[in-house]
Amino acid sequence: MTDAAIPRFTGDASPYAGGDPYADHRTADFPFTHLVDLADRRLGAGVIAANDEFFAERENLLKPGPAVFDPEHFGHKGKIMDGWETRRRRGVSAAEPHPTPDDHDWALVRLGAPGVIRGIVLDTAHFRGNYPQAVSVEGASLPGSPAPEDLLAPDVKWTALVPRTPVGGHAANGFAVDAEQRFTHLRINQHPDGGIARLRVYGEVAPDPAWLTALGTFDLAALENGGQVEDASDRFYSPATNTIQPGRSRKMDDGWETRRRRDRGNDWIRYRLAAQSEIRAVEIDTAYLKGNSAGWAALSVRDGEDGDWSEALPRTRLQPDTNHRFVLDGPVRATHVRIDIFPDGGISRLRLYGSLTDEGTTGLAARHRELGG
Repeated sequence: MTDAAIPRFTGDASPYAGGDPYADHRTADFPFTHLVDLADRRLGAGVIAANDEFFAERENLLKPGPAVFDPEHFGHKGKIMDGWETRRRRGVSAAEPHPTPDDHDWALVRLGAPGVIRGIVLDTAHFRGNYPQAVSVEGASLPGSPAPEDLLAPDVKWTALVPRTPVGGHAANGFAVDAEQRFTHLRINQHPDGGIARLRVYGEVAPDPAWLTALGTFDLAALENGGQVEDASDRFYSPATNTIQPGRSRKMDDGWETRRRRDRGNDWIRYRLAAQSEIRAVEIDTAYLKGNSAGWAALSVRDGEDGDWSEALPRTRLQPDTNHRFVLDGPVRATHVRIDIFPDGGISRLRLYGSLTDEGTTGLAARHRELGG
């Protein structure tokens, strides 16, 4: 289902006239973009199949950052576009030269982390007169690592997430999704053909409790395990969600950095863990933050939505471009964690190692069943 209050863009954009190609890009502030991009390549997402990618490869859909446009970039097939672009569909004969209403192109996307989808953005940036007339999106949930032929089998249940909807060229086309289910894969359809530059799938990770239980000790805050950022004092230079992305930071803007404070306060991030857990060890990494890392950090925990905050790690000096490891004096039970940095600056990653409590395991399993897992 979609939210009619979200702006809709239809029709061609003007031909590129030089200068900044994004100057006339049509977009809006969508209400779900603060959530995790479940189709992030860093989480393991991939475009695993497409029926056609004649002009531009399907993998471009999930590239990080906005699509790039080079007006002079041509190849032996024509204009090279930074997106997924199919050839022009044709009818069956000279008497019927147009595609039928049912003709469409499709791509299969494996989400990096299975989850509940709250919003989808299909951006047709730079596809000004060669975008699809309409799009639709379906979701499915399959265990394991299914091959494209498994997903295309006739017995697979696909749920409509975005009905067939007209879209515009050179525009970020956003759709709110209301389907309280856990999805692992999407089918992106463009009717009848054309190009889409980027796909973003915003939602909440819904991890497999059997996998987490088998792991025993794991990172309780990690996005891929169901951790999430609930709030942060400052997102000026980079999103707080970067701190729980997979792997170590590779450059400065791959972490969390705040603006310079000119008051006597401090910056912070509040996290929700995968479920109620016991934390036993902590990593605070300031990789690539050298003249702008946080000076000190402290960690507080809370058990439940309304519990009191208690100190888990006292205010501790941090070094620039360093991974700091702390073994706690004993297991600390929590559902929420807050890191305070003093006075400002940034960290690149926060890792909280421990295991689910019996109550956390039970709650996570119940939620998994509710979502059809």
